[in-house]
Amino acid sequence: MNEVRQTLFPMLNQPVPDFELVSTSNKIFRLSEAPARNLVIYFYPKDNTPGCTTEGQGFGDEHDEFSKLECDIVGISRDSIRSHESFKMKMGFPFELLSDTDETACKLFNVMRMKNMYGKQVRGIERSTFVLDAKRILRREWRGVKVAGHVQEVLEFVKTLNTESHEP
Repeated sequence: MNEVRQTLFPMLNQPVPDFELVSTSNKIFRLSEAPARNLVIYFYPKDNTPGCTTEGQGFGDEHDEFSKLECDIVGISRDSIRSHESFKMKMGFPFELLSDTDETACKLFNVMRMKNMYGKQVRGIERSTFVLDAKRILRREWRGVKVAGHVQEVLEFVKTLNTESHEP
């Protein structure tokens, strides 16, 4: 089953399969029920770590600009919903964080990798961002993201997405 699942991750310009995860603010996030707007899905390794905090703050700082472009944002990690609630409240994020403890979305988007951490091999999330249009078509992906300048790059792409004419 794992081998089959690896081939299921969304391909550029193809629809993203539906998924459901527990969300902050006491909600359930279901892709098929999300508002018909562009959507940034960013995967990050762990709550309350320096890179993940900086990345979340960047998306938070530009949240109004994304909203003006009719684009929502969600962050996903394997942390518990309790950890997410604390992280979101501490940082004042204006968007929801989704808990993927069983790696449903992580597997769907193929973001799990073996990484070196303090000289040891550990399995974790590769920092990645995906932009879906209002019809849930994957329009852009970034893998192995470096935090510096990334949010601005995503925002610039979303601006172009809104000006492009897509086939029906």
